[in-house]
Parts: sequence; structure tokens; C-alpha cells
Amino acid sequence: MPKEKSDALFQLIRSLKKSEKRYFRLQSKLEDPNAVYLVLFDLMEGMEEYDEMEILKRNQRIKAQQFSNLKAHLYKKVLQCIRQYSLSAVMDIQIREMIDHAQILFNRCLYDQCADVLKKAKKRVRKIDNLELQLEILKWEKNVLTHTIGADNQTRVNRIIEEVRDVNQRINNINRFTNLSAQLNSIYTRTGFIKNKTDLNSITRLFKAGLPEFDEDRLSVNEKINLYSLYVGYYFFLQDFEKGYNYAREWVSLFDEYRELRTSRVENYLNAINNLMIAQYKLFKYHEFVIASRRLREIRHYPKNIINENIQLKLFKYTYVHEFNRIFMLGEFSSGVSLMNKIKPGLEDFIDQLDNHSKIILYYKVACLYFGNDDYRESIQWLNRIMNSESIDLREDIHSFARILNLISHYELGNRDVIDYYIRSTYRFMLKKDDLHRYQKAILNFLRKLADEFKEEDLIPEFEKLRDQLLPLQTNPFEKRAFIYFDIISWLESKIQQRRVQDVIAEKARMTLKKYEADFASA
Repeated sequence: MPKEKSDALFQLIRSLKKSEKRYFRLQSKLEDPNAVYLVLFDLMEGMEEYDEMEILKRNQRIKAQQFSNLKAHLYKKVLQCIRQYSLSAVMDIQIREMIDHAQILFNRCLYDQCADVLKKAKKRVRKIDNLELQLEILKWEKNVLTHTIGADNQTRVNRIIEEVRDVNQRINNINRFTNLSAQLNSIYTRTGFIKNKTDLNSITRLFKAGLPEFDEDRLSVNEKINLYSLYVGYYFFLQDFEKGYNYAREWVSLFDEYRELRTSRVENYLNAINNLMIAQYKLFKYHEFVIASRRLREIRHYPKNIINENIQLKLFKYTYVHEFNRIFMLGEFSSGVSLMNKIKPGLEDFIDQLDNHSKIILYYKVACLYFGNDDYRESIQWLNRIMNSESIDLREDIHSFARILNLISHYELGNRDVIDYYIRSTYRFMLKKDDLHRYQKAILNFLRKLADEFKEEDLIPEFEKLRDQLLPLQTNPFEKRAFIYFDIISWLESKIQQRRVQDVIAEKARMTLKKYEADFASA
């Protein structure tokens, strides 16, 4: 077996939970307590780094000429064990096993027993609405038909044909929904939110052309899950957070109506909660945001065999990202920095597990956190991780606004000697990315003037001018995205009022919460 496959075996063993390792050893010893593959398992499990020569030295039962086959056998055994261990918790695996049993019974000419197993499998698969498994069951039902002919045979044939047609149509809808989601997400992860009318027209055309005709009331739960996910991504892309919020609520409500899906489709449930909380954060629906965050905490208490490593990583990521969002909403940047100090020891290991898109978002949020706490040097350190990233074509919008925040941070530190250099560099970057709009031009021109012309006592009128220049842009459909990335109005007001920026944001938050509570009480 090639070396990369050997490394894959080592990684697979290292990924096992303690309970899974215990289960593997127990099952293996029941099968053969002296199995050589079990010796190899123990050796690999105890290693910090994979070392093939060390394994061969440490146990003479493992022969070099048999090593490749032994590793392949162990890899297969570990996967079989994980599958068996997960059987009681993962409904999909249970149903696949029932289909396997039906095939075995069919091959032994036990057609009635095969039909009984398929009937039970179909009952279970409808609960989780797994269309691919439904199609597989229907395939075997057609195979059984010719061997269990009765008076109702034609009725059974018609029913199966109709069910196959229905399932295929639903699978086709889901494929269209998910294909379109993938297309939109690919563009979004490259560019970020739409920035002009050309973007709007392009995305709208793509969406309308890719969306199939459907009657929403007749869609299955599986179709609706994928449809609402698509709608949320589309409206977020367009910065229409109200509509995105409405569809995110619909998405989450499906998991309230079909509660068994919370565990059988835990990753999708987690994605639905995450998107709902993003919309609540953007729309400052603070109390709803807090309630939704409890759903995240509930998932942490799901059975361990449901919460796999992928779910754990997403749960950890969403928990901390939304805690940052909560801090931003309330202006509690000091408590956010305290949180950062607590998680810093393990943060780099966590970052290493993230995809590049998630890394860039995390870097920017942490940079904003430190900026809000007046810790501009630390903010610049995190912004540099974005600006020096090799993923320059990923989230071009965040790359642009990271450069603006970097400029403002250098201004706050009094590094006026470097501001002109960074302004020219930022101009070049934004022109290259076609991202130089009224908002960006206003700030860059303002910072250039500050670096060159004004004395400290003359600054407040200039801050007021920029604020008055930027305020109308908050309602401009192609300029308002800038305010999503950085609350520059609050920063300008902090300079005008000579207060800390987090105090200005916290005061605004209190006023917004009071208004929200008053509206809620009168509703």
C-alpha cells in the first residue's frame, strides 16, 4: 500500500473516540484474541507520529512483506467497527443494513421474508425522508414482485411505479436546489456580498435560470430543507437579511415539526441554526439571538456517537463566532478580549482544522474585537494574517475591508509615516478587485488628509464631515454592505464625542434593546 494510504490508516485510528477504541478491541478479541491486526492497531494507537520502521522493529509478528496487506485489512476492520458502533444511533446506517438483509434473503429465495424486511425499512426511511434509500428499497420491491405474484399484483406494480416517479422527481428537485446553492456559494466565497448592479443582475439571472418549477405546499420535508437553505444563501448574498431571516426561520421550524431529523440530520440542523443566528445578528434581534443560541448548547449534549468530529468542529466554530457576534451587538469588547485570552492556548490548533474561508472570517472578527477594545496593535496582527494570506481570491470583500481597518488602526496608533504607503497599496488592491466605491474613496481621502494636513484641534469638524458624508450610504443598496464589516459611524462618533468606541456601540445597543422590548411588549 502506498505511504499516503498508510498515513490515512494512522489518521483514522487517531480519530477514534475512547469508546470506539474500546469497542474495536472488544469486538476484535471476541473474533480472534491473537489477531496480528490487533497488535498493529495497538502500536499505531500509541504513536504520536506515524513511523513504519518503528512498528516493524517493535513486534516481530508483523512482517515487512505482509505489512501492506495487514494495513489494508486493519483499515477495513476499523471502518466496519465504526459502522457497527454507529448503528444504534444513525438511522441511515440501520436502513442500509436492512436493505443488505433484504438482498441476502432475496438471494436465498426467501422472497416473503425479503418483502417483510423491505416493508419495515420503508416505514423507517419515510421518517427521515432519505430519498436515495427510498429508491433503493423500491428497486428491491420491483425485484420481489415477480416472485410474489398475487391477486393485487397490478395494484402493487402501479403503486411502485408511481412511487418511483415521485421519488425521482423529488431527487431531481433537490439536485437542482443543491446545484444552484453550490454555484452561488462558489461565487460568494470568492467575492462576498454583491457590490454593484452588474453583480445583482448576474446573480438574479443565475438564480432564476437554475430554480425549477415547484409547488411549495407539495414539497417533501427533504425538498423544503434544501429549498430554504438555497433561499437563505441567495438572500444573504443580496444583503436582503429580512427575507433571509424569514426563510431561516422556516428552515429551523422544519426541525421543530419533524424532531427526529434533529439527530438524523444534525449537521443540517446545525447549519439552519447558524444561518438563523446570522440573520438575527444582522437585524439586531438580540433576544431571539439568545434563544437560538440555546439550541447550539443543546446539541452539545447529544449522544457522543451522533456528534462526530465534523459536527464537533462546526459546533465549536459556530459557538465562538456567535459569541463574538453577541459581543459586537452589545459593544462588550472587553469581555470578548477576556474570552480570547481564555481560548488562545488552543486557538491555533483549532484554526489549523478550519477551511480557508472560515479562517479569513475568524481573523477579521478577532481583529474587529481587538479594535473595539482599543487594542490596535493586536488588531493589526490579525489583519496581517488576512492581508498576507495566499487565499487572495477568497472573500475579496473581507480582504478590502481588512485593509481599511488596518489603515484606521495605524492612524489610531499615530503611525502617520506609514499611512500614505498603505493608502496607495489599498487603492491598488481595490482597483484590481474592482472594489473602489464611494464609501472606500471617502475614507481613503479622509485618512490621507488626516495624515498630511490637520492639527489635533481641527479634527472634530473633519470627523463630522465624514460622518455626514457616509450616513446616506447606509441605505444605498450597493454601498450599505460596507457597514456590515465595520461600524465606522460609531467609530467617527467616538472621535467626535471623545469617547471609547465600545462605549458608543454599547449605548446604541441599550437604546435599540429598549425600543425592541417596548415594541415586543405592545405587540
